[in-house]
Amino acid sequence: MKSLFVATIFTLSAALTQASFACDIHGKTGIVPDNKLNIPTGIKAMGGINEIQFNKVIDRVGALYTKVVAQLGGTLEFERNWTDGTVNAYAHRDDETGKIWYVSMFGGLARHPQMTEDGFAVVVCHELGHHLGGFPKKKDAMGNIRWASNEGQADYFSTLKCLRNYFAGMDNQAVVAKLKVPAAVTDACKKSFANADEIAVCQRSSMAGLNLGNFFKVLMGTKTDVTFTTPDKAVVNVTYDNHPAAQCRLDTYYQGSLCDKSVNEDVSDTDGNQGTCTENNGDKNGLRPLCWFQPKSLN
Repeated sequence: MKSLFVATIFTLSAALTQASFACDIHGKTGIVPDNKLNIPTGIKAMGGINEIQFNKVIDRVGALYTKVVAQLGGTLEFERNWTDGTVNAYAHRDDETGKIWYVSMFGGLARHPQMTEDGFAVVVCHELGHHLGGFPKKKDAMGNIRWASNEGQADYFSTLKCLRNYFAGMDNQAVVAKLKVPAAVTDACKKSFANADEIAVCQRSSMAGLNLGNFFKVLMGTKTDVTFTTPDKAVVNVTYDNHPAAQCRLDTYYQGSLCDKSVNEDVSDTDGNQGTCTENNGDKNGLRPLCWFQPKSLN
């Protein structure tokens, strides 16, 4: 039964392409391109996380950011669609006032065999990142800049800021001790951070990013493995707003984990240097990958 279910996932994922539209400003497309996958309740034994974990992650992110959103004039609203088998997640705002900031999460995504609790936290942080991730922003069909941070920036924000807040106060060293963290990741985290818990958060965030990278790989039917040591070699001429390839997205989560900027240094909607790692700031590590980000946009 399990092999049949996984085979179905691969069959349906073959219909997805990187050319599909990204999470748009109306919340009509999600963290992955639209797909026909549906994982109903009762299939948890095949992998993923359960309803308790689903709600626990959302509760924690909500507790961290509800007041932040309120200070910016919005109301953060989580739509908890546990019984919905949709394998996706969305961010959108109230069309009439723009003051209700929605994060829509689905049980189908949570139940996907590749999903873990930390990976699910990255997804929630990604969707929140469309609201809070800062520059660069998405543009509408007329080229006008809108409210939502683009896909790559939402990924970057998820490990640069959100996941660090999420992991704060946890026994991250104990968690990391149970993970098979590659030596290259450990070495890179030690170069960026001196504090033992900060190193552990860097490692844990990187591994959560790997979990999502593998999720994207499976969902997109990508044949090449995603790894920390094989970064995407693509270089964009202009910043790409839609979904990057699976390896590029892992690269973004990894670099967000390595950036040593304070979690308390906010990003900006207009200044892409603020609160981030950039060459303009004199940084060498933690830079947004060139597979989706063009640094010339900062000038």
